[in-house]
Amino acid sequence: MSGDDIAAIVVSYRSAATVDACLRHLRAARGVTQIRVIDNGSDDGTMECVQRHAAVDSRIRFVANPDNPGFAVGCNQGANDSDAPWLAFVNPDLMVAPDDLARLRDDARLLGEALIGADLVDEAGDHDPAARRRDPDFAAMLRNPAMRDLSVPANGEQLQRVAAVSGALMLVPRAVFERIGGFDASYRLHAEDLDLCRRVREAGAIVAIDNSVVVTHLRGVSSRSRPVFVEWHKHRGLWRYFRKFDAAQHGPLTRFAVFAMIWARFPVAVIGKFVRG
Repeated sequence: MSGDDIAAIVVSYRSAATVDACLRHLRAARGVTQIRVIDNGSDDGTMECVQRHAAVDSRIRFVANPDNPGFAVGCNQGANDSDAPWLAFVNPDLMVAPDDLARLRDDARLLGEALIGADLVDEAGDHDPAARRRDPDFAAMLRNPAMRDLSVPANGEQLQRVAAVSGALMLVPRAVFERIGGFDASYRLHAEDLDLCRRVREAGAIVAIDNSVVVTHLRGVSSRSRPVFVEWHKHRGLWRYFRKFDAAQHGPLTRFAVFAMIWARFPVAVIGKFVRG
């Protein structure tokens, strides 16, 4: 095994529409020597597609979970089932170009110890605001609703240091990932990437985005079949993040106000999902 080797971890759930293309792109990606697909109970043909790829490419191994333990658990399973020195967490609706992951690996080396993300765009070329984010400040959101927007604009630098990148695509040295204990498995969906990035920084490593690496992300393909489930766990994740990192700094009234703010948004988000179809 080389010090350049990358293990690509894909956590899938009802991803039949995109996982075939995702795996074809990963198989063509420079530096990828291991591909691990962790499927969380798909019932739409996802696993049949993964099996076809595994039959012709020995780099691919898969785990078919009988239920859906969540994204963070799946990521940790994939990391534990591989041993390459670099870990790339790749959504099943994300299409990497042949050099993307190798470029992110080289970025991480250049910065010393770093978790690296990329600029993400949808099919229309619109940029994903979650690609660059700051830490959420829930108490500040109570005073100023505009603070709920966590997105950070590109600053013109190729390598831009940020507080967090999107969990749709992140590359990290295995040594850093293992030092912080991997993803927090108590998150089911959403906010686990904010949590991971914060703990990476607290461990003394850097979080950054390479603004020159632009990757197509067909957002939300896996989540469209269960919008209420997704929104429930998204809001649950935000509340866990606040309790874990920030609640101790605030009194009971502020903690209650944050709880109310988070959960008051839940029905609004669900209705919005149904209105948008």
